[in-house]
Amino acid sequence: MVCSVLRRVARAHVCLVRRASHVCRGHQQRAWGSRPAAPDFAAPGAPGSVLQLLGKSYLQDDHTNLTQKVLSKVGRNLHNQQHHPLWLIKERVKEHFYKQYVGRFGTPLFSVYEDLSPVVTTWQNFDSLLIPADHPSRKKGDNYYLNRTHMLRAHTSAHQWDLLRAGLDAFLVVGDVYRRDQIDCQHYPVFHQLEGVRLFSKHELFAGIKDGESLQLFEHSPRSAHKQETHSMEATKLVEFDLKQTLIRLVAHLFGDGLEVRWVDCYFPFTHPSFEMEIKFHGEWLEVLGCGVMEQQLVNSAGAQDRIGWAFGVGLERLAMTLYDIPDIRLFWSEDDRFLKQFRLLDIHQKVKFQPLSKYPALTNDISFWLPSENYTENDFYDLVRTIGGDLVEKVDLIDKFEHPNDLQHGDEFHGCHISLAPRFASRQGKPHSTEQLFLILIFLAPGSHQSAFYLYRFPYRRHFI
Repeated sequence: MVCSVLRRVARAHVCLVRRASHVCRGHQQRAWGSRPAAPDFAAPGAPGSVLQLLGKSYLQDDHTNLTQKVLSKVGRNLHNQQHHPLWLIKERVKEHFYKQYVGRFGTPLFSVYEDLSPVVTTWQNFDSLLIPADHPSRKKGDNYYLNRTHMLRAHTSAHQWDLLRAGLDAFLVVGDVYRRDQIDCQHYPVFHQLEGVRLFSKHELFAGIKDGESLQLFEHSPRSAHKQETHSMEATKLVEFDLKQTLIRLVAHLFGDGLEVRWVDCYFPFTHPSFEMEIKFHGEWLEVLGCGVMEQQLVNSAGAQDRIGWAFGVGLERLAMTLYDIPDIRLFWSEDDRFLKQFRLLDIHQKVKFQPLSKYPALTNDISFWLPSENYTENDFYDLVRTIGGDLVEKVDLIDKFEHPNDLQHGDEFHGCHISLAPRFASRQGKPHSTEQLFLILIFLAPGSHQSAFYLYRFPYRRHFI
């Protein structure tokens, strides 16, 4: 495989570089000449420069890794755009909780927070949730950092501690979350979560239980697979039962009655025991959400030492893609009216199935390159492809890894597929990009390396205007 690749590169090198140089020079003059300060792919500012975001200033440092592509999504708040499919799902969940769970005075038991800033501290995103300092979820390669102390939240759980500290004991949080990830129809660097939390006092949990007055929320005993060291078994089982019944009612409200449900034991740093909920839908088991009994250490630190509770988190895109037959997560960001008008419903419960927009077939391309000697992760390449290719790129697969036999240089080969989601994709001057031009531009904007790099393409030379 490696020898074949090297032979092909040697034969094609001269004509490829000439062709690439010609195309790239033209695009540099047209696309970047008028706006040199704001290219599509913007490397993080130099340490010490200031990043302005949502009306606040953040000093950048060596941890800053935001791209213009991601920054352009901050503030879009798709979940709050009326008649957007994510808005429909959110409203259906809100309506269910408002109707099913009512407080003593006839008001909704659950408060809803859907406008909290996505910029949080690393303490909120990790430490408040008991995520260890060496946990892999903290990696720079998996998150978007403004600097070492601030980031774009990776989950809506980042707000749990603050809301508990404010005295709330039942709430939903909805918002956009950000994670560096692979490129395919199921993953996007921005998606939307809905978080639910409920706490119980001793009286609330044991009300209606025979001899409930003698039962206790807390005890000191060894931690096991079934409970925490500070919880009594009775309290744990009642909280777990309430959590599962709450979620079974929720998915029945969304998907209809008669669903087959199963619970899979799993691990989260902030709940124990923890579960993933799966439903059987159209003959297949689908993971829907994660949940569990909240870690008492988290609850105690927020000032609710006399209570015990549960939490769950669900991705709105996953629900919408399943319920509305939306095949690709990129579609949620479309501003094409042919997509949006399909969800302008008179009733949020009305059944609707997405109708495809594009009839263009997908095109595939291969690209190979030597890797920088240090500070490189796969997600760096995925961010680059998303920045240059935008939402045209449907999927990127790593299909081969290779090592030079003499100097031990390492390289990767990726298989990319793009497909149009709209009738046309234009450059800043309104001229359509061809697939060929899109990937030739990628040559000159790929992460730099002091080592010689090579690129391998395999795509048709017909132009594909989309």
